[in-house]
Amino acid sequence: MQQPSIHLSGVVALTACLMSLGVAAEEEKPAIPATHYFAELGIGAEYDTNVTIDELDASTREGDAAATLEGKVGMRTYFSPKTDLRLTYDFNQDMYQDFSDLNRQTHIVGANLKTQPGSFDAGFSTFYVNSLLDGNGFLELYRASPYVSGFLSQKWFSRLAYVFSDKQIKERAERDATTHTGEIDLYFFARGLRSYYNMGYRFRDEDANLERLDFTSHAAKLRYIRRVDIGRKVLKVEMAYRYENRDYSGVTPGIGSIEGEPRKDERHRVQIDLEYPVTKQGALQLYLAYGDYQSNFPISDFDQGIVGSRYVYRW
Repeated sequence: MQQPSIHLSGVVALTACLMSLGVAAEEEKPAIPATHYFAELGIGAEYDTNVTIDELDASTREGDAAATLEGKVGMRTYFSPKTDLRLTYDFNQDMYQDFSDLNRQTHIVGANLKTQPGSFDAGFSTFYVNSLLDGNGFLELYRASPYVSGFLSQKWFSRLAYVFSDKQIKERAERDATTHTGEIDLYFFARGLRSYYNMGYRFRDEDANLERLDFTSHAAKLRYIRRVDIGRKVLKVEMAYRYENRDYSGVTPGIGSIEGEPRKDERHRVQIDLEYPVTKQGALQLYLAYGDYQSNFPISDFDQGIVGSRYVYRW
């Protein structure tokens, strides 16, 4: 019987075809991005017209200057092209000229796991905050938040989140509290990242150990971010307004009658932030803020202005 002939040219052609299919398959499989590391350091100074400790409803009614130091290190690593983990550590230190006993140092460790199962992102973030006052333990806070986000259209982006937090204040056990929060943010990108708006709403329910410190609140915010060309550099401008209305469930002594009445707070805050690059990795920041905190509880009824600047270097 005659054996079938095998042509070398046919074998070569078939091999080349299979190799090309294999290369095409490898090209179609997205590559996993490399792990990214980053860091930031900021040094500055500010003046506060009314040094306060919000967690204690304490207000000095006096102004003071402070030196500020901020730092951040972090990494972002990928498990797949659509799933990544971001780890961060933040450090903040305020050092007042006169109210040195109110010097505050804060450490924040955070993690954010995000994936993209479809046309939207789903994630889970958690933070641990440890804050010292005059070098002594003051505040510990744990925060956990699942969220979803995604584009509603070409220019509209939304984010929906639930937040649970547990805070403990040293030597103020009556102020220890757990909080449940629901929040939604909408972004409108008028010109991409060069010009966009952020509108948000937040409902918060805080349950403290002391009943009169329990409250529910409704809060809203409006931010506008604009990048403006100045020569060959870009100035970033951010303007923000925040509003919060708090209703306390318990009766607070010192309000109205001798027995007291429920406390109600209304908070308004406006802020302007400017950032101008002075080197490839360094930028000068300037910020101004004014808060009008209205309350039928006299201790918590005050206003506050802050002006400051810092130099930030990023790696």
